[in-house]
Amino acid sequence: MPEKKILIKEEIREIQGFKGLEKALSMSPDDVISEIKASGLRGRGGAGFPCGMKWELAHKAPEKEKYLICNADEGEVGTFKDRYLLQKNPFLLLEGMIITAYAIGATIAYIYLRDEYHYLLEDLEKAIEKCRMKGHLKNLEIKIQEGAGAYICGEESALMNSIEGKRGESRFKPPFPPQKGLFQKPTIINNVETLSNVPLIMEKGAKWYSAMGTSESKGTKLFCVSGDVKNPGVYEMEMGCQLQELLDLAGAENVKWVQVGGSTGSVIPALKLDTPLAYETILGSGAVMVFNATRDVVDFVYRTLAFLNEESCGKCTPCREGTEVMVEILGRMVNGEGVQEDIDNLQDLSDTMVRAALCGLGQAAPTPVLDTLAYFRKDYEDRISQSVFLRSLKTING
Repeated sequence: MPEKKILIKEEIREIQGFKGLEKALSMSPDDVISEIKASGLRGRGGAGFPCGMKWELAHKAPEKEKYLICNADEGEVGTFKDRYLLQKNPFLLLEGMIITAYAIGATIAYIYLRDEYHYLLEDLEKAIEKCRMKGHLKNLEIKIQEGAGAYICGEESALMNSIEGKRGESRFKPPFPPQKGLFQKPTIINNVETLSNVPLIMEKGAKWYSAMGTSESKGTKLFCVSGDVKNPGVYEMEMGCQLQELLDLAGAENVKWVQVGGSTGSVIPALKLDTPLAYETILGSGAVMVFNATRDVVDFVYRTLAFLNEESCGKCTPCREGTEVMVEILGRMVNGEGVQEDIDNLQDLSDTMVRAALCGLGQAAPTPVLDTLAYFRKDYEDRISQSVFLRSLKTING
């Protein structure tokens, strides 16, 4: 008797057929968009913009040539859920892309794959070829564009510049991508997780999807838990669950703080672990990095800002110079050379960057600084007091 084969998820989906796509193609593009709007699906990349509303803008744009981009750059620190989806079920993503392209009227789509995910390229190409052989790509060409490892290209306008062969840096807005995006044509950009939700919504219905979550955050969310936990990994939770619920599953103990949303995400102290994970509270990209009581706050912020400074595209002064000065100040603190004025300077720099930076990187880069100043100001003050004491001791001893 032959050995029974255990099917992996993408094989199951291939055999069963693309039921979500089949249903979508039986509807008009307007009806597909209405279904997505009714579901309450919002972008899972961090910004959380309502997908149906964005799709509608591109669909109604008068230009005939339109584009769809799947953002598979996933360069955010602590985020690895899109990689998991690409590895475990690429056909779910491709089905979502085909449905989205049908809804907005795009005939060309790109998967922007981060440089570090090059090892996934061959399997993705095979999956695309299988979809073509099954007849799912009669009206859509899907291309894969590999990035070059730039963090800034996770930002949608820098990503489009990269595909166009330009320097990866942010564009001024407006116009927004659904109006003028890739090659100045209407463009929809969604990440892997967002597009992977689309087939399930079409197959099971908007009512099924919107029954999960909160009033403003519908469905479920993939969270990437890492750091000081026993069970790091990808967890799917209903929107609105408490952060503590997720940490319990991951086996977190003796927590001092958690950063939610990646390197520019919110810093949540141990006293606020009952915070719901939703767009109206905290969410971001879904990265959840846990730090226990052995970790140093100032060192953490210094390393985070050093990374953001390195990855800034340098186009706008607030981000380029602001992160540079922050790294200088924090570096002095870490090296025992901080002064009291440094805390006020960090606060002033943060306020300026939030208001004046060009893109989300510069606007959100001060978040770890502002949050830790709010919740762990004593850690900064203790650092400085210790530095002042050691300097005075050194002076006394000649």
